[in-house]
Amino acid sequence: MVNNSIDISKNDAAAVYVLEQAMGFTFQASLRAAAVLGIADYLKDGEKTVDYLAKEVNVDSKKLFRIMRMLASKRIFKETSDNKFALTPEAEFLRSDAPQSLRSAILMLTDETFWSPLGDLVDSLRSESSFKNLYGMSFYEYWSKKENQRDGYDFHTGMSSMSAVENYFLVQAYDFPKNATVVDIAGGMGGLLLNVLRNNPTLQGILFDQPEILTRNRLKELGDDSRWKTQPGSFFESCPTADIYLLKYITMDWPEEQARAILRCCRNAMHENSKLLIMEPVIPKGNTWHGGNEIDLLLLASFDGGQTRSEDELKVLLKSAGLKLNRIINTGCYVSIVEAVID
Repeated sequence: MVNNSIDISKNDAAAVYVLEQAMGFTFQASLRAAAVLGIADYLKDGEKTVDYLAKEVNVDSKKLFRIMRMLASKRIFKETSDNKFALTPEAEFLRSDAPQSLRSAILMLTDETFWSPLGDLVDSLRSESSFKNLYGMSFYEYWSKKENQRDGYDFHTGMSSMSAVENYFLVQAYDFPKNATVVDIAGGMGGLLLNVLRNNPTLQGILFDQPEILTRNRLKELGDDSRWKTQPGSFFESCPTADIYLLKYITMDWPEEQARAILRCCRNAMHENSKLLIMEPVIPKGNTWHGGNEIDLLLLASFDGGQTRSEDELKVLLKSAGLKLNRIINTGCYVSIVEAVID
């Protein structure tokens, strides 16, 4: 009989590594706790003792120290001396008053609507989605209901916060043509379009989304209302005509049939020189780590048929909508720009 037992003494580091990965969620839980409590806001003026922090947020100081110690081990905060903690460059983004605060993004990404479905990921492999099985409705239906809004954040404020960092990379990576009209399809609160217009003073912009979302747009921050407008509508029905189409985190949220319908709707509105920019992760082949892997599993657990797509899969999807992949631009972060043109 062949002995297939594993000798830990020959690969003890691998065994420990696997166990550590299994407990990785404790870091995300600690990160959420710090964001909920607003710890970073109390450190913006300098280092503080854990006793001071605990008193300010009304928690037990010894227990808070354990969370702070965990976060400091991964560059979120820094333990200085005598139970004092300070901000790090990473922790600065947890401040609620930071210009590009990620606090709402962290609260959204660690919300139960992502956390719980991921905890039963096998259910998503065997059914439509574990999210629908848990909540009795789709992800977007859930967040559209007022009774499901959270104290201080919701899905749209979370996405706007998350985009604050991503949009910097996207805008820097693409050379927008002068005097063009850019439409942001389902652009939410308009953070991406705002960045595009700020960095390209000759462009005109259209923010296209549902009426109730458009009322919360940020485009007045541009300081020039003559360069933008909002247009309500559905990307399943009709889209505005423009030179450049922005679709950030849109096609990846939908299964093939609906994603094709969205792209076809854009295609019908495009003129012969229009370009369509799909902004989402394109995960490379092989064993290389890519931040898009995490987004892909969020989609698997919480979105009905949502998925990131490979370059080959995108080519097929685009062709089915009358478009063709022109090039893929590496932006320096986990979100790529897939440029498509009329086929």
